[in-house]
Amino acid sequence: MKRVYLDYAATTPLRSEVLAAMLPYFTENAGNASSLHQTGQRAKRALENARQTVATAIGAEPGEIIFTSGGTESDNLALIGTALANRARGNHVMTSSIEHHAVLNTCQYLETQGFEATYLPVDRYGVVDLEVLRASLRDDTILISVMLANNEVGTIEPVAEIARLVKGRGILVHSDAIQAVGKAPVRVDDLGVDLLSLTAHKFNGPKGVGALYVRRGTPIQPLFHGGHHEHSIRPGTQNVAGIVGLAEALRLATQELDTEARRLEALRARLEAGILERIPGTVVNGHPSQHLPNVLNASFAGVEGESLLLALDVKGISVSTGSACAAGATEPSPVLQAMGLPRELALGALRFSLGHDTTEEEIDYALDALVQVVARLRAVSPLYQAENSVVHQTGG
Repeated sequence: MKRVYLDYAATTPLRSEVLAAMLPYFTENAGNASSLHQTGQRAKRALENARQTVATAIGAEPGEIIFTSGGTESDNLALIGTALANRARGNHVMTSSIEHHAVLNTCQYLETQGFEATYLPVDRYGVVDLEVLRASLRDDTILISVMLANNEVGTIEPVAEIARLVKGRGILVHSDAIQAVGKAPVRVDDLGVDLLSLTAHKFNGPKGVGALYVRRGTPIQPLFHGGHHEHSIRPGTQNVAGIVGLAEALRLATQELDTEARRLEALRARLEAGILERIPGTVVNGHPSQHLPNVLNASFAGVEGESLLLALDVKGISVSTGSACAAGATEPSPVLQAMGLPRELALGALRFSLGHDTTEEEIDYALDALVQVVARLRAVSPLYQAENSVVHQTGG
């Protein structure tokens, strides 16, 4: 059976070039980067070369890059580490209502530790309300964390405007850029952030490795305690092979960024146009222009997203009903609910996310299958049949 993978926002396949770069650090160069002998020093050079590559890709200095086990750890380190380090200055943190659980749940944890959190609303496109943010600022606000691009609908957030808004007030700004890195330009000085999270498996790198950018001079406490690895902020023997893979994947993604973004945007537009033209009763969720080039979220009236997902999977097509970390949830996506989408449409949402290997042929194949599946599910949906019966009887 033909398989079409359209769930790149959940994770991406490892590129062959990345695997080739990693392999020596599992075998002949499998030294500990803290060891003084030649094998260890080869690993150390690879580690620091990777740090330089990551820093260059986002416009940072090598000393500002901390390697972690992935995006969730980077987000936790950014929020908890800076909150604890700045507690003497205040106990108020702010985030958006549509963040990934790695940020939302961490803010909720901080609330159990005596901090106060404000969860900012978004508009119908999923954009943070800057006026509410401005009005919510307090003298004891120490940290704002807003994602650069939403993982479910792809909307790009006004992170640079947020950083400018609080500049000079002593408030740190963190951005979970996990979905954006490798798909959109990400430069820390242009954004004005103090901390930024990324993870390798979102841009064709290995799972289990990520990084946190920490602007020089930013107060932060470690979450773990042990050796002096990663500038004493993240102790533990470094995953050299994974870090090498992260750096190579990011180097390739950055090198190909402009051409790949244009290609993916064209494929996304082809899918969107086909869905809207061939499947009535469909709503596209997210910002119409300020979005990632590879993410399309759409709601199909009268059917459930989970049923759609399973029916498409039978046809060899992999998609998502939203955030992969919320798989199996029966409630509508909190992101779509925060955007004001009616419950019925939120339940009928699918996320299509494209990547390096996605082709025009795959988009057309998926679109044809989607048309068939939606029609079949609507034909047996009492709710959809009832709604359309009312429309026909009233002449609508």
